[in-house]
Amino acid sequence: MYYERLVDSVIERKLRSSGAVLVAGPKFCGKTTTCMRFQKSFVKLNTKQAIALAKLDPKGTLAGEKPRLIDEWQTAPDIWNQVKDDLDADYQFGKFLLTGSSTPVDKAEVYHSGAGRITPVIMRPMTLFESGDADGSVSLSGLFDGKTPEGYDANDDFSIEEAAYLVCRGGWPISVRAQQAGRDVALDVTRNYYNSLFVFEDCDNERFRNKRPEVLKMIVRSYARNISTEASIETILSDVRQSNERTMDRKTFDDYAEALRDIFVLYDMDAWNPAIRSKTSIRSTPTRHFYDTSIACRALGVSPADLVSDLESFGLFFEDLAVRDLAAYAQSRGGSVSHYRDNAGLECDAVVHMEDGRWAAVEVKLGGEKPVEDGAASLKRLKRKIDEKSDEPSPSFLMVLTASGPRYRREDGVFVTPINKLRD
Repeated sequence: MYYERLVDSVIERKLRSSGAVLVAGPKFCGKTTTCMRFQKSFVKLNTKQAIALAKLDPKGTLAGEKPRLIDEWQTAPDIWNQVKDDLDADYQFGKFLLTGSSTPVDKAEVYHSGAGRITPVIMRPMTLFESGDADGSVSLSGLFDGKTPEGYDANDDFSIEEAAYLVCRGGWPISVRAQQAGRDVALDVTRNYYNSLFVFEDCDNERFRNKRPEVLKMIVRSYARNISTEASIETILSDVRQSNERTMDRKTFDDYAEALRDIFVLYDMDAWNPAIRSKTSIRSTPTRHFYDTSIACRALGVSPADLVSDLESFGLFFEDLAVRDLAAYAQSRGGSVSHYRDNAGLECDAVVHMEDGRWAAVEVKLGGEKPVEDGAASLKRLKRKIDEKSDEPSPSFLMVLTASGPRYRREDGVFVTPINKLRD
């Protein structure tokens, strides 16, 4: 069974406009399975013999009907350079499809950026719509086009406990498939994935081979304690030192944190900086996020029951999940997601941008009358500020995205949308 992925259309589009497409993302998010749907010949560099042959003859690895899929290309880094040379000699659209993530490449062995020849595409774990946990009755792109859902949907069959389980399970295709045998099995699969994530003993890249798993996990735990916040690096580093009763200098921390970003565990969501004609200072600090919230849950040993019993923490973990899905939905339509904060106390959890300049503001809440009211009020303040003091266009729509509860449109025009209703 193949789960249709939003990135399918992105890859197809890029193959029509680029000589090579690099699909990168976390291990086990489904890159190889998805890319196999586009290839006419392939080679998997997943055995010592295959890797040795590719290193011996990287140019020969490119031979085959096009598009040629080279899976885990980074195990033989000179392939990157050979792809560039091949396209320089005979540029055609859709010649190569590269995947990579599990064994990061030694950047010293890659001699060019690939700009103009190799187009990168980030593939994330499955959204709730892709995994079948969201019915997709509210379309993000539809809202941008003025297609608004009508009426009131009580959404009675989706509980806060359900949302907590989905946060902990994550968007890993194997975990999604495993839940047919029981939710405890699905959670075990995610646990097993986490435990194997930081093992680099056989990695060809010395930079990663020397990384100590316990230190990597230490830093992941500290990021998890600061998930969906603007915590500074100094704050996270201090947390590492205090929580683990050990010293760590900034250089070591930065090196390990960069490694975690390179293997698609952590990422920073940039701040939106609209030009505002006022004395308001817009904060540029990124918010700290995970490619999949389940990694943060496993790092801290958090269960669905733990989230439900600590709603404040649950809210931050749920925001991370919401950003994961919004980023994937936006990417499938050529868009992106950032956040907004200013020194006047005004904030917005997610600002969705489209390539044509349209944008929308989203506040993320667990649900409930007061949190939804607070989120709507914050969104309207942001809209007023942009309308009055910026040359930016007015937002296409405002949305409070919730973990559970009903779907409806408020009298002030703000959409209240449970995450199990949303799609691209």
